[in-house]
Amino acid sequence: MRIISGKYKGRRLQAPKKLPVRPTTDMAKEALFNILRTNFNLTELNVLDLFSGTGNISYEFASRGTENIIALDADYGCVSYIKKVSTEFEFPIQVLKSDVYAFLIKNKTTFDIIFADPPYNIGQDKFEAIPQLVFENSILEKDGMLIIEHSKHTKLDHLAHFSYAKSYGGNTFSFFEYFEEDEIETTETDGSEE
Repeated sequence: MRIISGKYKGRRLQAPKKLPVRPTTDMAKEALFNILRTNFNLTELNVLDLFSGTGNISYEFASRGTENIIALDADYGCVSYIKKVSTEFEFPIQVLKSDVYAFLIKNKTTFDIIFADPPYNIGQDKFEAIPQLVFENSILEKDGMLIIEHSKHTKLDHLAHFSYAKSYGGNTFSFFEYFEEDEIETTETDGSEE
């Protein structure tokens, strides 16, 4: 695993082999951050990294200057490893051990970027529950973005708030956001008052 940009560009990290993870590839990660860099000032974001695994995505944000990051995973080994790396590099990452779905129901904080990289085999309904809970509970800022990483066999483009998807090899990122019609209900008048 390698940090691809920012202060710690090129730094390699070796996660324990026993962790139940599938880190995002360098190619996909670089493409993702090119999109994010175009749309956001990374230093000013509140980021939530769900199913954070090795912390791969959180480290990339931290290396690029993001100062408010929560990395969340249910696996004790993953949480311990992210805490270890965050301490070593002095990354501003708050690490939480929690079930993602329980967290999304009870959480009261809002985020500019929510990134979720669930195990690819969790089932369609579990994938669909992520954007449903994020938007039902108003966890995403109005100009924010939810990104879900999944295999090319999982389709999320039928869900509310889906914006677009990008595929890199066998990985796909689906992007979700608020649209203008979510914020304002426009009433049309024909302008003729007689």
